[in-house]
Amino acid sequence: MYFFLANFSLLEILYVSCTVPKMLSSLLSDCSKVISFSGCAIQMYCFLLFGGTECYMLAAMAYDRYNAICHPLLYTLIMREIVCIRHIVGSYVISAVNSLIHTVFTFSLPFCGSNEIDHFFCDVPPVLELSCQDIWVNELVIFVVGGSVVIGSFIVTMISYIEIISKILKLHSASGKKKTFATCSSHLIVVTIFYGSTIFMYFRPRSSYRIGQNSLVSLMYTIIAPLLNPFIYSLRNKEVKSSIKNVFLKQMKF
Repeated sequence: MYFFLANFSLLEILYVSCTVPKMLSSLLSDCSKVISFSGCAIQMYCFLLFGGTECYMLAAMAYDRYNAICHPLLYTLIMREIVCIRHIVGSYVISAVNSLIHTVFTFSLPFCGSNEIDHFFCDVPPVLELSCQDIWVNELVIFVVGGSVVIGSFIVTMISYIEIISKILKLHSASGKKKTFATCSSHLIVVTIFYGSTIFMYFRPRSSYRIGQNSLVSLMYTIIAPLLNPFIYSLRNKEVKSSIKNVFLKQMKF
């Protein structure tokens, strides 16, 4: 669990670093609202890379919890160190290929007319809006390739939690049910926010796009979800809270 949490924490730092610094500089200065063509492509690639990796890592963490709760005696055998490493490496590799496909298909389009992106970062749907060519191929790529990443990992996550909940319901201890449900419900809230807003953003018809709607929806999975994650994965963990408390006590002694 802590191996996944450590990697997830690093991933979240990289994920928000793709968009938030540029967004804050744009809010503070009108001059910072400009981004180069290559800079936009790099930002899109990095954002899709870390965003896709988060999808798979959430699925891997759900699978880890499933084995811990449903197969506790076989847990150390199933989730060996090499297996955990393969989950992490596989998440980055698959996401790297996915983000490369989307970035190449997007920036190979001809752009004409306005170069103003209706968004606070270079995301696929807002950039596609600037193209003067039919983008049905790009939309097909989003649904097929992007769908395999987002929807596939979402299904794995949901199946894991359905099995976990069914296992919890069989427990005879009311306190045990309450404790486990509290942990699962918090994680499911973040999963719902992240996947729900992502699916709404990338898997809806182009005709349903509204001015300013992209930015509002994207805030959910670029800022809100990462903001909630430390509280859910760290501050709700007894061992982490105990370690933080010990650090503060040592600092007070000095």
